[in-house]
Amino acid sequence: MGEKHSSDGSSSGPAVADVSQLEAQDQLRKVVQHHHNDPNLPDEFLDEVADALHSSDPKTVIAEAEHVLEDSPYPEVRAAVRNYDEDVPANTIRAWVIGMLFTTLGSGLNMLFSMRAPSIIITTYVAQLLCHPVGLLWSMVMPNRQFNLLGLKFNFNPGPWNKKEHALVVIMANVSFGGGSAYSTDIILAMKQFYHQDFGWGFQLLLTFTISMCGFGMAGLFRRYLIEPAAMIWPTNLINTSLFYALHDHSPSDPAKTNGWSIGRYRWFAYVCLGSFVWYWFPGFIAPFLSVFAFITWIKPQSPVVNQLFGGVTGVSLVPITFDWTQISGYTTSPLIFPWHAIANTTVGVVVFMTITAIGIHFSNTFYGLYLPISDSESYDNTGNIYNVSRVLTPDHQLDLQLYKDYSPLFLSATFSLAYGVSFAAISALVVHTILNHGKEIWLRLTTMGKDDEDIHTRMYSKYDPVPFWWYAVLFLAIFGMGLGTVLGYDTNMPAWGYIVAMIIAWLFILPTGIIQGATNVQLGLNVLTEFMASYMLEGRPVANMLFKAYGYNALYQGLAFVSDMKMAMYMKVPPKTVFMGQTIAVIWSSIVQIAVLNWALGAIEGICQPHQKNHFTCPGATVYFNASVIWGVIGAQRMFGIGALYSSMLWFFLVGAVCPVITWVILRRNPRSIVRFINWPIIFGGSGMIPPATTLNYLSWAWVGFLFNKYIRNKYRGWWMQFNYVTSAGLDVGLALSTILIFLALSLTGTGMTPWWGSVDALNTMDQTGTAIIRPLADGETFGPKTW
Repeated sequence: MGEKHSSDGSSSGPAVADVSQLEAQDQLRKVVQHHHNDPNLPDEFLDEVADALHSSDPKTVIAEAEHVLEDSPYPEVRAAVRNYDEDVPANTIRAWVIGMLFTTLGSGLNMLFSMRAPSIIITTYVAQLLCHPVGLLWSMVMPNRQFNLLGLKFNFNPGPWNKKEHALVVIMANVSFGGGSAYSTDIILAMKQFYHQDFGWGFQLLLTFTISMCGFGMAGLFRRYLIEPAAMIWPTNLINTSLFYALHDHSPSDPAKTNGWSIGRYRWFAYVCLGSFVWYWFPGFIAPFLSVFAFITWIKPQSPVVNQLFGGVTGVSLVPITFDWTQISGYTTSPLIFPWHAIANTTVGVVVFMTITAIGIHFSNTFYGLYLPISDSESYDNTGNIYNVSRVLTPDHQLDLQLYKDYSPLFLSATFSLAYGVSFAAISALVVHTILNHGKEIWLRLTTMGKDDEDIHTRMYSKYDPVPFWWYAVLFLAIFGMGLGTVLGYDTNMPAWGYIVAMIIAWLFILPTGIIQGATNVQLGLNVLTEFMASYMLEGRPVANMLFKAYGYNALYQGLAFVSDMKMAMYMKVPPKTVFMGQTIAVIWSSIVQIAVLNWALGAIEGICQPHQKNHFTCPGATVYFNASVIWGVIGAQRMFGIGALYSSMLWFFLVGAVCPVITWVILRRNPRSIVRFINWPIIFGGSGMIPPATTLNYLSWAWVGFLFNKYIRNKYRGWWMQFNYVTSAGLDVGLALSTILIFLALSLTGTGMTPWWGSVDALNTMDQTGTAIIRPLADGETFGPKTW
């Protein structure tokens, strides 16, 4: 089982040194065309290219072209990806067996753990670390013999365990369980446990296959725009590539290049991982007050105003301090991945909207906020209690309008209501931003397809046989047909046009969201847009509402996950056809494993999905999904955001989001090198998309750590940053993951708690921690809000 590859690392096409001055100038002009407003490129890079273009010395022009084109122009990529290919196989029996083993274990465990509260995710960083000793052991004990089975030749041990095999295993793990359990499983649980609709294994497998795979075909069809350009860095992959090199290369560092550090990346990773593993026992178990270090709330633990302003759980955390890597990276991933301008744009949005504006809306009582927490993700009734959706439903889960009028409208916290507003702005800003700032580049790549590969990794990767365009097209059409058959063949109340509209939404947005995520690592989801549209189009059909959101939002989300893995494969030079087969088989097998575990758990675990299940298997994801389907599919967006509704003013954000990118575009037309080029309105509006349930504590602590590493250290100690930044991030993430898993298995599952002391009990008895920081609490029988609705 081998693949076509050459023995050297050269790219296809002529070497840069062999071109003429005119050809070198043409290559440099193409670089400028693609990167003239690129915030990820250092100013000095573009200055050097401009100087070379204006030089009359052929040697200067050719030398600059060689400097630019023989490695990535981005320091981040140069730090984490090597600019040569190694002649080692990836498509081996060893890689497939280990890949399928970890796909099975990771998918099964994540499915089971997702049904428990609190849940836990086995991340691909854990798989990347644990599969390495398995691969090494395999290479030590398995025979190095050639086998022939029906004409197919293979070797159980084709040499040392290598980085390409390792990368294939991680790619299979990433697409199968990197984001936790399959998106469809929450829908299936909600249908079975709350709507009492069980269509059997056939429906469950088809739903999981189609939701998981519908984005794969799109990913391949857009690879020209989202994978091949150098500007599409996909920063999260740099953690994985750095960890590959650290695990496979134990050589020491060159102090002359790393600001005096001689320690190797492997040892540094081991030290950071061990430190992270040990430290998390303090905020995660021994001293939980370190997790949300809201010391001001300890002074006034029963003051609602103090707890709302300075709390980190249900407050806006005006003094954001945490000593817990979970709080820093849990919602937004590691801040060491993001470019500083993405961190800055996100922080501006958090401060302006989720802090200043939220405080203004809340304390002015604009949306009756004084009767509610300032920041949480719950929906409330007019008594200040959690909205009881069962009080407005008929026995067949339809809205009873009279019961709704007799009960209560929906109320949201200040940050929750603003989250919808900024999500509306992010959607319109994304469309306008992409047209104005990337429209020419998209057209250029369409008209120069196959002729304009300025990225060295794209050129090196071109020596491998590509996946034919028609493979992706056929895959997409097949999955599209299966999905249509699934929603029409079962009693889902999902019309064919609803399914088609959901897929069109994913098609329209995969390119603009992919461009933003590929350059900045900020993912702008369509969950709010799909919920909003489904609420109007499929009113009164809660199951159809869930399916519309799944196919519209998850097709995009899963498609971008496939794109990211394809970029990782390009960085590690894993042949495209091998990656295609690995992704496809891993997702299909993972779907089968997860459906099997889900049905086993429903039959074997007593009281599963009940609120007081003795082992906490309460199905939290399915419960949230059910409540959301009722709120959006039954009560409907028109009763929350329609004309005259309480939150109708949030619709103005659509206009704000559309106008802002035009203003910055006009400024950039006059002054392309202005600091305005770093402003990214989709990220300003959409970067805080995890608030709530995240809080400003998570984002602001994430921001200062990211700024420290990716602005201050990157500029002042560039050598250290290039050698150790991404390895540091990997060590922190892997150590935390291993520690979390051990605490969960050894303590949480057994019901073992920490011995009570001030740091585990008294410090947590604040209104912020208990969720009771409400300025105007109501007595029994009292209500607030409008008199009619």
